[in-house]
Amino acid sequence: MELPFKRLSEHAVLPRQAHPGDAGLDLVSTVDVEVGPGQRAMVPTGLAAAVPEGWAGVVLPRSGLASKQGLTLANSPGLIDSGYRGEITCAVVNLDRSAPVAIRRGDRIAQLVILPVAVVQAVWVEELPESERGEGGFGSSGGFGASIE
Repeated sequence: MELPFKRLSEHAVLPRQAHPGDAGLDLVSTVDVEVGPGQRAMVPTGLAAAVPEGWAGVVLPRSGLASKQGLTLANSPGLIDSGYRGEITCAVVNLDRSAPVAIRRGDRIAQLVILPVAVVQAVWVEELPESERGEGGFGSSGGFGASIE
């Protein structure tokens, strides 16, 4: 699949996979910004994309930034609908309580994954079909620390 991108900034970098077979295309910052402890920032990529109808772009955090520096996405996952043609901007948040995170122009800040989307029509019903899980919600599967036998 080819995914068309439009360059909106001279500093924009065409997204690419870091390794063959990777699901995500790396998104790169076009600006320098420092995100203080607990702060958020909107980081532009200088890109617009034409996601095909029937597909969606999902913007996800980079695991290394999250685990090493506490930088993640405030709205993770971010969603790019097929009809959106504006700039892809990443809403980052620094979860570290003491250290700022410096983002420099050219740094990889997030990743874009393109996924198929089902066409859904919502309808009202009187009853839902039964399932094995039923109405079990948060913690119904035993949660953290539960053993698997």
